[in-house]
Amino acid sequence: MTHARLRGGVPKGPPDGTFQPPREPKAGLADREGFLAWAMLLPSVVYIIALVGVPFLLAIAFAFSDVTTGDPSYDFVGFRNFRAIFDDQVFWRSLINTISFTAVTMVLIVVLGKILANILVADFHGKWFVRFLVLLPWTTPVALSTISWLWLLDSIYSPIDWVLRQIGVIDTNVVWLGRPGTAIASVIAVQVWRLTPLAAVIVMAGLVAIPRDIDEAARIDGAGFWRRMFEVTIPLTMPVIAVAGLFGAIMTFTDMTVSYVLTRGGPTHSTDVLASWAYFRGIEGGDVGQGAAIALFLFPILLAGAVAILRAVRRLEAQ
Repeated sequence: MTHARLRGGVPKGPPDGTFQPPREPKAGLADREGFLAWAMLLPSVVYIIALVGVPFLLAIAFAFSDVTTGDPSYDFVGFRNFRAIFDDQVFWRSLINTISFTAVTMVLIVVLGKILANILVADFHGKWFVRFLVLLPWTTPVALSTISWLWLLDSIYSPIDWVLRQIGVIDTNVVWLGRPGTAIASVIAVQVWRLTPLAAVIVMAGLVAIPRDIDEAARIDGAGFWRRMFEVTIPLTMPVIAVAGLFGAIMTFTDMTVSYVLTRGGPTHSTDVLASWAYFRGIEGGDVGQGAAIALFLFPILLAGAVAILRAVRRLEAQ
């Protein structure tokens, strides 16, 4: 066949006159997209099942049992644990705190993240250093950063109180973590401080993706900064802003570290959240069944909120 092609001839086919194309080599496992897809997904699936699925199933089982740290034997008790926590005033206070902390934090990180993202996309000298400083609260371990705030808000040695006294705003220490109102505000402020950088990075990615010709066309039409902001920038980045809010809501709703480190749920349970109260009842209190029952309330509420936000994002993207 090679000699015939070199002489300009036509290669001869089979004796019956039919032409058979050359057979392609059989693809190996590494060339099969279906196999590669499952191979790539398998570690993530195993990770989720081991660290999320199994503990979730155990929590469901423990919620219907009388398991304690002193008596780990499993005895089915039905809905006894749920009836007990429904009669617990601290549980309802923790549920209200969880929802209110999440709502306020989500609104603040969306607003502040949008403002911070607009600053970070601007051209100015030393922008890389400013971006590094902005990301520090997010990259620092939450327990370590919260301990820093515990010192900043100390009842006696608070540097914030010292500055406020020097400028004449206050006469004595505020005692930020010793009063219900200021303690709630402190927990929310620390949550906003540590989550705003993440929201800013997400929104900044959306701002960078906006075509320049749209902004230039708005400028040519005479649109000022605020008009471009509310009629061009925000509508185009609204799906990304919603995703930033979703991440903030999930991380606030499931977090107990800030409340635990700053106030341990005090004063008088005013800053307890569902996650922290489940820990106090199930681990420190020893009643694993009631702790699991309290923790289970995180799932349906968080699922409903996440579905609502994702549906809103889908509607925004369809517009």
